[in-house]
Amino acid sequence: MLTRRHLMTGLGAGALMGSVGPAGARTPIELEWEQLIPEESKGLLLETLQGLGIVEHGQISTPFDQEAARAVVTDFDGKLVRIPGYAVPLDFSGLGITTFILVPYIGACIHVPPPPANQLIFAKASAPFVNDSFWDPIFATGVIASSLVSTELAEIGYAMSDVVTEPYTW
Repeated sequence: MLTRRHLMTGLGAGALMGSVGPAGARTPIELEWEQLIPEESKGLLLETLQGLGIVEHGQISTPFDQEAARAVVTDFDGKLVRIPGYAVPLDFSGLGITTFILVPYIGACIHVPPPPANQLIFAKASAPFVNDSFWDPIFATGVIASSLVSTELAEIGYAMSDVVTEPYTW
């Protein structure tokens, strides 16, 4: 099992890949949570969730057995991405949140069971940030990698380094 230090060191050393926009600025790939579920798993997972009466709003996955959803997508490994979600803080400094789990819906990882591993991102902020409320959505932009990370709260299928956050706006 990888430790957070080992994982973040490896990700931080990786090259940032993504499209290059005007004046050489990197443009992140805009991700939706469904894109993090492997194609071959989508039908089975959604069918399982629907059988439990859970999936409806935008077909977002919600809490169920993590073992059924450990498969991840590797297409975005090493690329700069931007994805909306909610921050579940893991580590703080005096200035704010430094490490968090990015989750697709409000309250995930606070209640049991947690979302599937392929619907969680272990995130290391490039600088501490303040989130006024755990109920406020954010955009997280950083370099993503498929990598199993184990925490006390959940098994996590992805990790993101050098994360910059901003408020999510509708």
